Amino acid sequence: MISDNLKSILSKLPKSVILVAVSKTKPNEAIMEAYDAGQRVFGENKVQDMVVKSEELPSDIQWHMIGHLQTNKVKFIAPFVSLIHGVDSLKLIKEIDKRAAQNNRIIECLLQIRIAEEETKFGLSDSEAFQVLESAKHYNNVRITGLMGMATNTIDKSILRNEFAALKSLFLKFQSVSQDMQIVSMGMSSDYEIAIEQGSTMVRVGSAIFGQRN
Repeated sequence: MISDNLKSILSKLPKSVILVAVSKTKPNEAIMEAYDAGQRVFGENKVQDMVVKSEELPSDIQWHMIGHLQTNKVKFIAPFVSLIHGVDSLKLIKEIDKRAAQNNRIIECLLQIRIAEEETKFGLSDSEAFQVLESAKHYNNVRITGLMGMATNTIDKSILRNEFAALKSLFLKFQSVSQDMQIVSMGMSSDYEIAIEQGSTMVRVGSAIFGQRN
């Protein structure tokens, strides 16, 4: 079933779009079913879970941290994390840089932009993100490779289109000042098709692959 879901989603994605299979709360058996079907990029939102899974599962899996990351937890994922999606402060950039240097790595990060009106969503304003991007140039072990945003939880497609279009527009502006900008991560199980239509290059899909959250 997981492999069928995966094939169905991949058939809708352009080749240029990276699929992050959101495996949070899912057991290793479910992740291995997706792995055996060819999936290599997985997203977790809890540091502890990601550390355990990274130790128990195949070493060629690329682990993406997609949840809100606290500075005191960075050290646990710094040795192996492939991409950190939710960077929303310079303080966090500094910590990631420090821990990446200790592991002799450069860690790629996305700046989380607040595109939804909901109070519960984290993220930087456009101007804050620009300041963080400029400041991050002074750190050698962090590379800001794109932007991430979570749209409003709504079935109103016009709201989703506007929010995704705003993020893509900001991404294009940032691309003109930083050649490292490659990724615009937007779109989840309920709205990834609209996100792709608006120019997403990376989608984070969980329940449409693994079924509803446990």
